[in-house]
Parts: sequence; structure tokens; C-alpha cells
Amino acid sequence: MTDFFTSVPERIGFEGPESDNALAFRWYDADRVVAGRRMEDHLRFAVCYWHSFNWDGLDIFGGGTLDRPWLGGSDDELGAAKAKMAAAFEFLDKLGAPFWCFHDRDIAPEGSSFKESAALLDEMIDEAAGHMERTGTRLLWGTANMFSNPRFQAGAATNPDPELFAYAAGQVRHCLDATHRLGGENYVLWGGREGYETLLNTDMGRELDQLGRFLTLVVEYKHEIGFEGLILIEPKPFEPTKHQYDFDVAAVHAFLQRYDLVGEVHTNIEVNHATLSGHDFAHEVAAAFAAGIFGSIDANAGDDRLGWDVDRFPVSVEQMSLGMYEILRGGGLGSGGLNFDAKLRRQSIARDDLFHAHIGGMDTMARALLVAAELLDDGAIENARSKRYAGWDQALGQRILGGEETLASLHDRAMNGDEPVRSSGRQEALENMVARYIERAR
Repeated sequence: MTDFFTSVPERIGFEGPESDNALAFRWYDADRVVAGRRMEDHLRFAVCYWHSFNWDGLDIFGGGTLDRPWLGGSDDELGAAKAKMAAAFEFLDKLGAPFWCFHDRDIAPEGSSFKESAALLDEMIDEAAGHMERTGTRLLWGTANMFSNPRFQAGAATNPDPELFAYAAGQVRHCLDATHRLGGENYVLWGGREGYETLLNTDMGRELDQLGRFLTLVVEYKHEIGFEGLILIEPKPFEPTKHQYDFDVAAVHAFLQRYDLVGEVHTNIEVNHATLSGHDFAHEVAAAFAAGIFGSIDANAGDDRLGWDVDRFPVSVEQMSLGMYEILRGGGLGSGGLNFDAKLRRQSIARDDLFHAHIGGMDTMARALLVAAELLDDGAIENARSKRYAGWDQALGQRILGGEETLASLHDRAMNGDEPVRSSGRQEALENMVARYIERAR
């Protein structure tokens, strides 16, 4: 155990909605039973390694601002990586989050060759295993960083050079092995640079076939080693490329259908990516469940005034309540979780700001869970939905869906029938109802 976060001497506790303690949970009570399960088991919170410990506040206009001494260009890169990991697990233990997530290059420095990089990762996996055993923290998922190094300037699986494809495949195999060894519950493939800047130099059909083959190789290897977790794709519409092939859940579903990967690959949905693709968070969750490809969540938020991936911590109970409602309605997170793929603002430079950010995010999601559970238990939304679609359960609707009606028979019905009676969608009343549930959630 280190003493990097000295202003937070012990584990963050639950004190309830009336508490004024900024370093305590007001809504997240891990052992509280909600809809038949402990809150911790519903939410399955995870802390991401990259934004929290591997980013120093750098942006395109200026250098880092955050206090991250292990990122200071030490001659002892492995020693710095171990110091970073010690601080990370100190944070995880004091926060009480049950899971963490990592990229391979977050936890281990990159060597001068693939072989050296693999050896460095193996050593840091040993280090992580010790910390996990000591703290009881589990691994939600691992992933390979195949976007930062200049070698991936034109992508990894979709690269025009098959040598880069081969390198990326080797990197994923090694990272999947590491994830499996640490008991990871899923493995994520974030597209990174799997997309294009211009069609002038892009053969889209060829690149999609390459990506389909890459994912097939990953799935085959998963079964070969007995990895029981889900393989996840994380949809994102753009950035870093102009157009990402995994634009949104619907695009991913179509891709998986084409390459016969439905049932083998699922989605890791990020809230900010959903909004960048022009969708609500709840829409993407509902789309994934409808297609049978829901996997996990990156819990963060965008900014309505900024059109890029800002990765704010979630603060809107209303936005998250509707997303959590669709998660509960679909059966819950399963082996997935709520990973805070979010970062501090560059001016939040105190060490304990990282605690304040996660506490706020965890409380937001916990309160959203309470709202969603009560909405689902009361049947308020489902009753309104059922009433709106009631006609499809009656004779005409059943004949249409059952194939007993033809276009000609429906034409005859319209010719000889009365004007259909319209009914209200009741949107405003439903929005007001959700607001009332948010107000009274306790």
C-alpha cells in the first residue's frame, strides 16, 4: 500500500442523502437491496486505468496539469509503472470500487520490440495479480492499445499493410492471455483507428472484410483458451478518424450479422459515444438488447456545447435513469459493468479530486438505479407502452404479424373502412411522470 492519496485516509463510506461530507457516498450503499439484488451487484462499478492514472491532463493546446509523478519521464520506466500501479490500487481500495479496466500500454511501458513489450506486460500482470489478491479488486475487462503508436496511423485490423494486421493480432492475443490470467470478465476491442479519413485512398469493402476476419480470429482464440467472458466492441461514430466503422450499435449489429459473429461479439456502450452518434444513451442500450448484443457500459457524459469526446463524469440523474431503466428492463448488466471511462478537468489538480469525481459518478448511477427500479416495479412506463400498442395484440394486428393478411387484403380493408382513430402519444405526461420518480427516489 502506498500513501499517494494522503488526504483520504480510509475507505469511502455511505452516509446517506442528508450528509454534507464531500468524501462520502450519499446514494451509493453497496449492500442495499434494490429489485432483489445488492446495489453493488447491480452496478458493478469499475475504474479505468487510462484516464485516472495514465493521463496527465495533456490536451492539443498545452501540456499536462495533473499531479502524476510516475509519468515524468523516469529512466526507470518499469519502476514508474509499478509506482503507478501501487497508487491505482490504493485508490481502488479506498474508493471501494469492485472492478478496474486497463489497456496493455497503460500498465506496462512499450519495449523496443514486440518481444520486449510482451515481457514487460507479463511482469506487470504479475504485479497486478498481487494487488488484486491483496485488495479483492476484480478485472472487468482488458484491451489492447492499437492506436497510440505511430505504427497504427492507418489502423490495426483495417490497415492496408498485412504486416500491421499480423502485429495487431499478436498484441491482442497477448493481451487476451493477460486478461484471462487475471480472471477478466470480458475483453474489449475498441476500434481506435479502424475507420478512414477519405475514401480517395480507402477500399472500404476490403477493410471491412479484414476487420471481420480479425474478430473471427479473436473469437476462435477465446474458445481455444477457454476464456468465458464476452468479447466486446465499443461503438464510436468518429474521432480519431473521420468515420469509424463501428459507428453505433446498429452499425455494429449489421457488421456482426454479415460476418456471422452475432452471439460471439457484443457491445460495450459508452454514453458520450452514443450522444456523438446522435443517439440518446437509452436508445443505444435498448438497441443492443433488441439485437441481443448488449455487453457492458462506459459510464460518462459529453457536453452539449462540445462536439467531441470530452469524457466527463456522469452528473445527470435523468439521463442515466433512462439508460438504467433499459438495462434493468433488458435483464441487467450480466458480466458487464459500469466503467467510469471519464477524466478530470484539467484544472482539477488536487489529488483527492479523483475521489470527488468518482463519488459523484457513483452516486449519480446509484440514484438512477433507484429511479429505474421503481419505474420498472410500478410498471408505469410499461403500462403506457402496452396500452399504446394494444391493437397489435388484437385480431387485425395478429393476422398481419401472422402472415394472414396481404397487401391486397389490407388495401380492400382501407377502401371499405373508416378513417383510423388517432390516439395521443402522451410524451409530455410521461416525461413529467419520470421527473416525479426522480424527485422522490430515496
